Amino acid sequence: MTDIKLQTPNGEIDAVVEVPTGEGPWPGVVVVQDALGLGDDLRNILRRVAANDYIAIAPNLYSRGGMALCVKRVFSEMRAHRGRSVDDLLAGRKYLIDRDDCTGSLGVVGFCMGGGFALVLASKGFDASAPFYPSIPISHYDEVLGGACPIVASMGAKDVVTRDEGRALRKKLEDNGIEHDLKTYDAGHSFANDLPMQPLLRITGFGYDKDATEDAWRRVFAFFDAHVVAK
Repeated sequence: MTDIKLQTPNGEIDAVVEVPTGEGPWPGVVVVQDALGLGDDLRNILRRVAANDYIAIAPNLYSRGGMALCVKRVFSEMRAHRGRSVDDLLAGRKYLIDRDDCTGSLGVVGFCMGGGFALVLASKGFDASAPFYPSIPISHYDEVLGGACPIVASMGAKDVVTRDEGRALRKKLEDNGIEHDLKTYDAGHSFANDLPMQPLLRITGFGYDKDATEDAWRRVFAFFDAHVVAK
């Protein structure tokens, strides 16, 4: 795993890159952090993506001051569908395309806040998008899904943050004729993020669920293999 400086339209930011073993070229995936930032969990997700033969990059959306100073702005930009955070993620896309060992076929995956960004980016030059419990208002679906790529979404039936959004997202995907695979698991928010303090998280309706996580990733990679690798 390599820490890099990523050039963006708004200056240099930090990013983390993980490359598969063996010989490329490989397709790429932009991995979008949740609200907690670029910690051990997200780095493990990068390793998982690379182990499935995709170059993975995670731009650090908190590079300009850390979580305390940036989280409100980044959430606002996700819900505005524009701003420095969107530019940063598209810079990650460009970084992958510019690599000699990348095929130029790209997916995007994100979690919670990052899941919202994954929906925002679905119409911005990616071949497939994989939002996990995206925290973007239902009222935004029509705008972000216009011209969207195929979407593989994973939701939680016990999710206290996005509980009602699975049905609404499925309907909008169907109404817009977007190829999709959406599954709702018997799990809470952040079920695919192995974060610290799990006992406390479970009390609040959050918490890691290994079985749901493994099944969701199986679906994501099958979907990406069909829409990204096979492009």
